[in-house]
Amino acid sequence: MTSLRSHVFGKDGTSRPALLLVAGRSAGFAASFAIPIVLARTFDPGAFGTYKQLFLVYTTLYGLAQLGAAESLYYFVPRSSGKAGRCVGNALATLALMGALCFAVLYLTRTTIAAWLTNADIAGYLPFIGVFLAFTLVTAAFEIVMVSRHEHMNAARTYAASDLIRTVLFILPALAIGTLRAVLVGAAGFAALRLGAMLTYLWREFGAELKLDAALWRNQLAYALPFALAVAIDVIQANFHQWAVASNFDAATFAIYAVGCLQIPLVDVVCSSTANVMMVRMAEAGDEHQRSALRLWHDTTARLALLIFPLAAFFLLNAHAVITFLFTPRYLASVQIFRVWCLMILPSVFAVDAVLRVYGQTRILVVLNAVRLALIAGLIGWFMSTFGLIGAVLVTLVATSLVKAAAVVRIARLMNVGVADVLPWRRLAAAAVHAGIAVVPAWWVMRVPSLPPLAALTLSAAAYGTAFAAIWYLREPWQRPADRSTVTPGLAACPSEEA
Repeated sequence: MTSLRSHVFGKDGTSRPALLLVAGRSAGFAASFAIPIVLARTFDPGAFGTYKQLFLVYTTLYGLAQLGAAESLYYFVPRSSGKAGRCVGNALATLALMGALCFAVLYLTRTTIAAWLTNADIAGYLPFIGVFLAFTLVTAAFEIVMVSRHEHMNAARTYAASDLIRTVLFILPALAIGTLRAVLVGAAGFAALRLGAMLTYLWREFGAELKLDAALWRNQLAYALPFALAVAIDVIQANFHQWAVASNFDAATFAIYAVGCLQIPLVDVVCSSTANVMMVRMAEAGDEHQRSALRLWHDTTARLALLIFPLAAFFLLNAHAVITFLFTPRYLASVQIFRVWCLMILPSVFAVDAVLRVYGQTRILVVLNAVRLALIAGLIGWFMSTFGLIGAVLVTLVATSLVKAAAVVRIARLMNVGVADVLPWRRLAAAAVHAGIAVVPAWWVMRVPSLPPLAALTLSAAAYGTAFAAIWYLREPWQRPADRSTVTPGLAACPSEEA
């Protein structure tokens, strides 16, 4: 019998590279996941809320200021191998200019930002965030260059090493000195080390070819800027709910909300790594290989579902134990927020942005993200007044789901298939049913009274994992074959997929 692993990471062109990237990023995530946990236990909610507000500023600007320069390398490096050094040089120059601009803006507007967030303490910390941001912006291209050149093992190692060093340089100052300023100094030190490592690698790989090319730069900007606009809108809408809470509540309340919006382990790692590899494979196949593109899209979606659906179900069931174990009962008010937040990972199964970028549909991305932002901005006030802090997450979930559905319809047109054939519906349904049924034994474990959070999580995870594996093994024969939905005649010869 084909193993569960082979269904998640099958034998197509994306599988081994994606598995390497996921392994590297997972190792790094396992380390960096400790940062908010340690800081939440080290600082009081007010100080921890200030830390989360600072990194909300950082995260927002980091997404806005890239201008698509780093991500454009996924498109240009595979297609222009002879000019790869100049493509990278142009991207680095763009990122360096934007990093310097961000530092200047943060320094000059630090009191304004502090007033906006009703937290005067932030003003003194923003210059440190500016340095951290300037350096990390430039290094956004580091692993992207490696992936674009099929150096997946190097990229995996770099992801893991970077996150491990970052974790050490965040946590040690917090434990040794116990101040937020010390943490930010450690963060700036990490960013400087990463920048040095990247420049050393790039010079070794490209040498004198790592230079500017004005004509090529114009082509890169022509491709990247529409995408950058889409990303900018996406970054704003993705963080809008946090800005709404941060600007309307004090730092301690924002800490409660931020803990509720805990990043689910593996989700971003798996989704981004798999989508990045899929993009490179689709770009290399070219526009004439529609059948290959459809198969890659089906396989990527089905395999993401096989991981994301069970994760969402497990964390939804164990929300109370997760929050109280990781962040102590001090953050008990975050549990209900976290339950809604768990549903936010479900739309990530559909890597629609990656497919639209491969087809050059960056303007469509702009429109879709603008619609999502408009929905969130227009409805968040009503949702928060009706549902409280949970409403800020709920409105984001609703808007994201609607826009993802519209993007899937657009992809169907690009691939010349109907909506009924654009997704591997049977494989998605099977993954959802398996994830739902496996909840039952884990739920019975959670009913045991007086279980400590760690014991509850351990036993529930064991019950859920065992049940899911057993269901997969014993699934009905009709679930084993590939998704053989009727496709258009032009796709009839598409090789069958693994279930």
